[in-house]
Amino acid sequence: MELTTMFIDMNAYFASVEQQMRPELRGVPVGVVPVLAESTCCIATSYEARRRGVKTGTPVYEARRLCPELRIVEARPPLYVQTHHKILDAIESCLHVDAVMSIDEVSCRLMAGERRPAQATGKALEVKAALRRECGRCLTCSIGVAPNRLLAKVAGNMEKPDGLMLIEPRDLPHKLYALELPDLPGIGAGMFHRLRYHGVHSVKQLCELSVAELKEIWNGIVGERWWYWLRGHELPEVPTKRRSIGHSHVLPPEYRDETGARAVLVRLLHKAAARMRSKGYWTRRLHVRVAYSPRKWWKAYQNLELCQDTITLMEAFSRLWQAHPAGRPSKVGVVLERLVAQCYVAPSLFTEERKRVRLSRIIDDLNARFGENAVYLGSMHNSRGTAPMRISFTNIPELPDPDIRKADRRIRRWRQVVVTDQVS
Repeated sequence: MELTTMFIDMNAYFASVEQQMRPELRGVPVGVVPVLAESTCCIATSYEARRRGVKTGTPVYEARRLCPELRIVEARPPLYVQTHHKILDAIESCLHVDAVMSIDEVSCRLMAGERRPAQATGKALEVKAALRRECGRCLTCSIGVAPNRLLAKVAGNMEKPDGLMLIEPRDLPHKLYALELPDLPGIGAGMFHRLRYHGVHSVKQLCELSVAELKEIWNGIVGERWWYWLRGHELPEVPTKRRSIGHSHVLPPEYRDETGARAVLVRLLHKAAARMRSKGYWTRRLHVRVAYSPRKWWKAYQNLELCQDTITLMEAFSRLWQAHPAGRPSKVGVVLERLVAQCYVAPSLFTEERKRVRLSRIIDDLNARFGENAVYLGSMHNSRGTAPMRISFTNIPELPDPDIRKADRRIRRWRQVVVTDQVS
């Protein structure tokens, strides 16, 4: 058993990017918010703010009470995506990125000559130096090295910020005993309560359980995998099955009316449909949600024949929207549910349906090549500026290459293409 995996976790990522780009924010408490409104919450905070009790998810009004000098900054997702790709390039200059786990986390596999503690430590320090040199001194990272990915992530979390921790095979499992159960990735609130129900109150107790006991708690083979992970074994990745794709958006004050909410929902539906196609899925149900207060939601759904094109989804949305209640909306969302993988879908027998799917895919290809909204359906014309980019931590947009970006600028000088559809 060897040190095979290095896990790199950028510290306070969104806030650190802002501090790197804006020198006046360095060394002061920073809270990053999706929109500049007192009713929203912090989606990221700097370590200076965390030391004052302001954490991710803290409402802005509460954050100001805890830390009066807090600097509130509106999120800039395109900047975070651009910086993410710079980070990948810096890491790749040192060792290969095996998997992008999220916008601020990557996993790397160590080569045979890099797996002893001294060599792994040297490689980790090389990565830190490359990030400082290529991305800036504010963008620090915590690095964990271990015999598998789960333990490498645990190791990285043990030394924050800007830490470096190795969990060697000889350290297992006793080095984990000082951790709390929620410190282990994958043990959220539900699993934590399930473990407590079975009498497991510490990581030490968890490590002492047999394979059969863990399978009973996890209600399946995942429990057996945990037995091996906690002992440093590497296991093959298990493919996951996606059940839904969706987007939600907290409405800024200027969109908190019926017209604004509908515009944002249209934009979100177009984004969700394009994302579904990019992942090779079809949907059987459209689900629409609108929040009118923290405890009052309007939810509606429509079952569909297997569908992948945006026009059909827009028609279904228009029918659902006719029944929405009056009120002042604060948050909206769309979800495409009951997904079916492309490999299980036969081509439609109807020419019109095939044309709609082909049109949607052509639009996707053009937008991937020339930039978002280079081409869009006419139904989105009045809403294309709504719902700006929000980053899904596990779905980071790609950057077009420089030649494509230049072509995009030339195209936008003389026209923006609008494909007219029949959706009202």
